[in-house]
Amino acid sequence: MGQKTLHDLSERMRQIDIAMLATHTEGGAIASRPMSNNGDVEYDGRSYYFSYGDARTVSDIEADPKVTLSFQGPKRFAVAVEGMAELIRDKGAFREHWTPELDKWFDQGIDTPGIVLIKVTAERIHYWDGTEEGELTP
Repeated sequence: MGQKTLHDLSERMRQIDIAMLATHTEGGAIASRPMSNNGDVEYDGRSYYFSYGDARTVSDIEADPKVTLSFQGPKRFAVAVEGMAELIRDKGAFREHWTPELDKWFDQGIDTPGIVLIKVTAERIHYWDGTEEGELTP
């Protein structure tokens, strides 16, 4: 089978809700935490996650925006993304990526004080699909 496209990966990634977002800490360690894509999985090389502005994730990104995302799906399918994170504090962008599931974490919706949207733009994507593997640069 030939090289997968970004569209091929997007189709498979729809089945995956949780990604592990890894950042570099102030002390140089790597910190990973689970982040839900909340059903926002029309993957085009960009991923979006909501957080609170005072979270360690946000301060790590402010200090060093280079991050990785790891996705593990069914049937031995996995994706690793290396990219750059951007912190967005614009309510218009919040609306574009908001889903009702987020209300349980952010009780005032997009008006929740201190909310931030983390946008990760992929620079390199590596995938494994059973015995097949490949790399994309979007």
